[in-house]
Amino acid sequence: MTRQIRFDALRLVLCAAISAGCLALPATVVGEEHPLDSAIREAEKALKALESIRDYSATLVKRERIDGKLLEHEYAYVKVRHEPFSVYMYFVGPKKIKGREVLYVEGENDGKLIAHEGGGLIPITVKLKPDSFLAMRGNRYSITHLGIKNLAHKLVERANQDKALGSPVEVKFFKGAKIAKRSVTCIQVTHPERHPKHLFYKARVFIDDELNVPIRYEAYDWPKEKGGKPLLIEEYTYLKLDVNKGYTDEDFDEDNPNYKF
Repeated sequence: MTRQIRFDALRLVLCAAISAGCLALPATVVGEEHPLDSAIREAEKALKALESIRDYSATLVKRERIDGKLLEHEYAYVKVRHEPFSVYMYFVGPKKIKGREVLYVEGENDGKLIAHEGGGLIPITVKLKPDSFLAMRGNRYSITHLGIKNLAHKLVERANQDKALGSPVEVKFFKGAKIAKRSVTCIQVTHPERHPKHLFYKARVFIDDELNVPIRYEAYDWPKEKGGKPLLIEEYTYLKLDVNKGYTDEDFDEDNPNYKF
């Protein structure tokens, strides 16, 4: 009986310390639900919502840190079809890549993407493996990872990986945010303690409240010095998202007269 009383008293002290922010422990130690479970549920809801979206167009705004250097924002008009997975990209900025077109269709062209640079009187078209050196130059991920569906899958995968580590994690939800006049819910995940397997210090995903799909993701590395600003690793925003456009094979055909391959 005495031992049980001591155990109950210790549990109360631990819970009080955690509630007061004095002690950080994995959620599984003191509760039935892990903090990441709520984020995983939202990502799974997004995947469910995406089942009714066959294709879409959007303006993709991306910025990435490559080899320690934060690159410029890039802007591209994109068409995406989920089955078979197909992507068409037309870059509108910055100036040095304006006019670049990239096309990828899963299962076609021997698994290669088709691309050419903008400008010049005679654009040179090349076919490249998506993960080849030239195709990956200036990119953290290949074109096969592009799109809001791949983003939702990545969110579930990373959350489950973090959950399995058992290290402390903080999850916060922010309602009422806006991205280009669209209402979104922001989910913020922070790792208070660094772990070799953590891919970021802090990440935010923004879920469109109407479509219930992710339209922005941003991730930050730990500050270089205590009290400093977190370093942006990557950010992707899908603006002007327009779903179920009814795209056909012609929209992902290099012979499309509207393209310059």
